[in-house]
Amino acid sequence: MKTSEFKSNRVGATRGSSAFFLLAALAACAGSVRAETIPVPNGSFESPETSYADPGLDSWQKAPEPAWYGGGGGFPWDQLAGRFLNTTNGSPTRIDNMDANQAAFLFALPDVALFQDYNSISGTNANPTHEFNARFEAGYACALTVGLIGGGGGMSNGVPFQISLYYRDANGNRVTVAATTITNSQEQFPSTTHFVDFQVRTPFVRADDAWAGQHIGIELASMVGFDLKGGYWDVDNVRLESVPAPVLKGWGATGGQFRFTLESEPGRWEILASANAALPSTDWTSLGTITNLTGTVSFTDTNSPSDGRFYQARQAP
Repeated sequence: MKTSEFKSNRVGATRGSSAFFLLAALAACAGSVRAETIPVPNGSFESPETSYADPGLDSWQKAPEPAWYGGGGGFPWDQLAGRFLNTTNGSPTRIDNMDANQAAFLFALPDVALFQDYNSISGTNANPTHEFNARFEAGYACALTVGLIGGGGGMSNGVPFQISLYYRDANGNRVTVAATTITNSQEQFPSTTHFVDFQVRTPFVRADDAWAGQHIGIELASMVGFDLKGGYWDVDNVRLESVPAPVLKGWGATGGQFRFTLESEPGRWEILASANAALPSTDWTSLGTITNLTGTVSFTDTNSPSDGRFYQARQAP
């Protein structure tokens, strides 16, 4: 799900000297405005291979057993998450859009989660492999997309699941940067044999953000309470992208109109204007919404005031 609260490059205009200038964004963008893929180790849960289902998972660390579980009546905590093999062609339970041959399962119980970062420890490893080495970069947003199936094993409606991006602070604690919660329902998951994509996206990283330059962490977590526990989630095809901030450029003025070009990833963008660049985006005036289909689109402010104003673009919902 893409938020509409991201800061972008701003363009300022001054009429007193008949000159126009660019006001740099809080997080400058360089290079292409196209999103770039960040590889997620074992993002499709294909390793290790299984002939049916198994709790083993390479690259992903499981949340530790909580004190309340107490052994789970002989059902080991480690077996509450793992991987499974898709059923054969023609089977009524075959998932029709599984990426490759395997996916992960997580039981809908409190505290069940998988996570991965630079320092996470997976499988039988005693130390982190540092396999996942991506960082939050200033001027870019991170977009995490995950395939999910709810309703398994008689899961109740209203059971939540969360996908999130985090970093570790100086003490090693995981600190959430952005999260999306998905709630099980028949409308959300009409089929148990088809993955539905969900996304969480960070704001564009500023150089002074606490997570700027920090290693990226991914968490997939059951958020259910004890009142609705039961059932399981299927998870697949974990994808991560780095998205450059939009750029406003190619500006000019004619007859009281101010025009510029927006370079960004394709999508809908809202153009905002303000006489005071220091105001929060919520206090800027919306000039309308434009759709960028190709990566470049023009915008004209037909009523630009003579004393000038600042502009910014943000993603529209």
